[in-house]
Amino acid sequence: MKTVKIDLVIERQENKLWGRVTYNGNLITDTAPTVAELETKIKKLLEDFEDVNPDTVEFTHSYDIYALFEHFDFLKISNVAKHAGMNPALLRQYVSGAKNPSEEQARRIEETLHRLADEIKKSVLVVS
Repeated sequence: MKTVKIDLVIERQENKLWGRVTYNGNLITDTAPTVAELETKIKKLLEDFEDVNPDTVEFTHSYDIYALFEHFDFLKISNVAKHAGMNPALLRQYVSGAKNPSEEQARRIEETLHRLADEIKKSVLVVS
């Protein structure tokens, strides 16, 4: 079976996660309370409307800022802000939806998250 890689865009709307994919020029959307449930529902829609085997679908995720911090709830907003060199209150406003980040701010947050992830990947735990 050949894997089908599809970009799943995940956004928050009215306390739900909205997901959307474009496949063969068709926009497919659905909502769910969690990313895992959203993936399952979108795979089912891909099967129903596009005859795609759900077992072959692999999603890459693109998040709006709220959905990202909702899904990766172990991230502390204040710590991410500190590492990004930005005001924690401003990042909280982005996450709550009170304000939207500019492209530059979003890129800065994304680069910070990638840098932190790289640091974690390089970590080694030792058992003493």
